[in-house]
Amino acid sequence: MSRDPLVVGNIVGDVLDPFVRSASLRVIYNGKELTNGSELKPSAVANQPRVEMRGRDSRTYYTLVMVDPDSPSPSNPTKREYLHWLVTDIPETSNATYGNEIVAYESPRPTAGIHRFVFVVFRQSIRQTIYAPGWRPNFNTRDFAAAYSLGDPVAAMFFNCQRENGCGGRR
Repeated sequence: MSRDPLVVGNIVGDVLDPFVRSASLRVIYNGKELTNGSELKPSAVANQPRVEMRGRDSRTYYTLVMVDPDSPSPSNPTKREYLHWLVTDIPETSNATYGNEIVAYESPRPTAGIHRFVFVVFRQSIRQTIYAPGWRPNFNTRDFAAAYSLGDPVAAMFFNCQRENGCGGRR
């Protein structure tokens, strides 16, 4: 049995293929660092998080994708994957605010069930123009990575979120 939270949480499978983690990703909402599988309320994630890539090489850049594979509901994810945020050219020595925001952060507002929100990071081999997709629903992280030759992810992290007064499980 794998103990990798990305496997246990079906992030690997639903969103990503298996990959080897080779970068250090920190996601911080309101001063609290995220751990895989954290339960967060929509009010806690209303504003974009601080996303840091730990490293020493300012010439290394990353692309960050944030998706909801459970949109509009975990039992019927017809809009999988819903794109919540897309930032490119994030320097390794800084955070996402220094990157190039292609798609603005949209705060998670799940209406039914418990949704997984996934941050995926790719190391860029080159700085390139990446275009905003024309829509947020039915984004595909694998296809996006292939289209821009980003290769495998180097880091990923996810949290769970449900309605503020949410009850019940993954419907």
